[in-house]
Amino acid sequence: MSQSHRVSCPRCVVPIAPTGAGGWACPEHGEIAPLWQPVEVTYEAFTQHLARAATFPTYLPWPLGPGWSVTDFAVVEDGTPRATMTCVSGATALDGPVDVIVVSEETGTGLGARIAGLPAGPDGLPGRPSGQDGALRGGFADGPPEVKVKLDAHAVGLWSVSTSRIDREWDRSVLAGEARGRWLWLVLRPASAILLLRDLWILRDVSVTGPQLVTLPFGGPAPPW
Repeated sequence: MSQSHRVSCPRCVVPIAPTGAGGWACPEHGEIAPLWQPVEVTYEAFTQHLARAATFPTYLPWPLGPGWSVTDFAVVEDGTPRATMTCVSGATALDGPVDVIVVSEETGTGLGARIAGLPAGPDGLPGRPSGQDGALRGGFADGPPEVKVKLDAHAVGLWSVSTSRIDREWDRSVLAGEARGRWLWLVLRPASAILLLRDLWILRDVSVTGPQLVTLPFGGPAPPW
């Protein structure tokens, strides 16, 4: 493992260990694809992240507003990328300090649920897909999406995820939906920061952005999750 990265289970905080076959194993979840997270959030570390994620999308709110920066990112990868996470942090007049975490993941990864503070089922979700127009059941609200975000030229619906099972102060809003055949999660803290999404937010896959990434601000304390 590189000293520039921490490696962990995408589903839990239990320490993991390498296996004799060159893989990784979690005492709770068996053999896993590990979560790679940089020790220091820098532009150089982000370019390494994009190389590890390869063609798997890495989404960021775009453009970042004044005073906002990239404070965390990670990829689940074992030779094949399975999930990416980014966090941007800033401040608003109404909420004070705000963290916005974006997760894109393959079914069964469980990273979005871990960051949301929720137990994940076999498919990685606290609920399960209904199979009808992208709506979600179980841990997700029924009915129309709570908000929509824009990916390229397409509007993607996101549903509220119940956080009533979180054994801590209710400090975040969680939304999830489907985008390009993968689960898309947004986790916002504090919970009231969900009001930021009243306008149609734009998410951009920065893996194909190129030189513009040089202008992104990196650093600041990464939020706990």
